[in-house]
Amino acid sequence: MMAYAGGSSAAAAHAALVQAVKASGAIIRVESDAFMTILYKIEQPLVVMSIGGLFKKDFRYLTSYKGLIFYTKSSSELILPGRTELITAKDIWIPS
Repeated sequence: MMAYAGGSSAAAAHAALVQAVKASGAIIRVESDAFMTILYKIEQPLVVMSIGGLFKKDFRYLTSYKGLIFYTKSSSELILPGRTELITAKDIWIPS
């Protein structure tokens, strides 16, 4: 991580964000219906799911397709295709 002599904590946070994006690659946020369309294009989809939300529960999903990572968040649990391999994670953190 880069350090800034005399820099603000905002600059350090930005540097950490840049490093996180470099490490994870591009993450594309899509609506739930677009996410489901992608899943149906994949023969055996692998999905990582977590439940989050501070005041209101939400469901967060990640999958990869053609080298890209797709992310969606839904207020209700998605009904995934039966051939989906599901990994439940404690948390999914997406750089903003």
